Amino acid sequence: MIMKWSAVAAAALTLTLSVPAVAQAAGPPASPAAAATVPQVLPIGVAVSALPLAAEDRTGYQRTSFRHWNAGEQPADGCNTRAEVLLAEAVAYPEIGPGCTLTGGVWWSYYDDREVTPAGALDIDHMVPLAEAWDSGASAWTPARREAYANDQGQPSSLVAVTARSNRSKADQDPAEWLPPSADALCRYGAEWTATKLRWGLAVDEAERDRLLDIAAGCGGTDVEYTPAP
Repeated sequence: MIMKWSAVAAAALTLTLSVPAVAQAAGPPASPAAAATVPQVLPIGVAVSALPLAAEDRTGYQRTSFRHWNAGEQPADGCNTRAEVLLAEAVAYPEIGPGCTLTGGVWWSYYDDREVTPAGALDIDHMVPLAEAWDSGASAWTPARREAYANDQGQPSSLVAVTARSNRSKADQDPAEWLPPSADALCRYGAEWTATKLRWGLAVDEAERDRLLDIAAGCGGTDVEYTPAP
């Protein structure tokens, strides 16, 4: 049964208020620098309630404001970010040819619960689309930070290999407007969307927050793990 978001928020607040006591019992707080590199794990309802709330504004957005795909995490390997994500997420590893051409290989698109091959049949989805990121706070970032966001491999949930069909169906929509067609994907998707927004300090609007809380209500036992972006 789906709970109203207000009930979930109340439960989340109770859990949030208990966190300082747990932290105190565990010992002294970590330094800000150390905290920034340690993964944070929260129950999904608490995590959603931690997201800042703000109206969205797409004024001035251009996809070219987010440079991608760049040379990736290992520029010397000759593979750009897209190829590196494909290699990281392969279920069966492809052969790597000249210019990082990928041949063979198998992937799993969890949005629509499908096995996919070859690599060309996949899109690399920005979990939180570039336009949505712009609406939610990235419009104030430097070009370098937007490039870092668009090529983020520091958190596996930020970029995900999925069928081109599901990615293009999603486009730039948030969870209030689009959810994966596979019912089994719902809790993971809600958690990964929330993790990406927390990682990058991005806001949610009311409709998006309410839908995420509805998802959280049906996903008891699901945690959100994220590491704040450098």
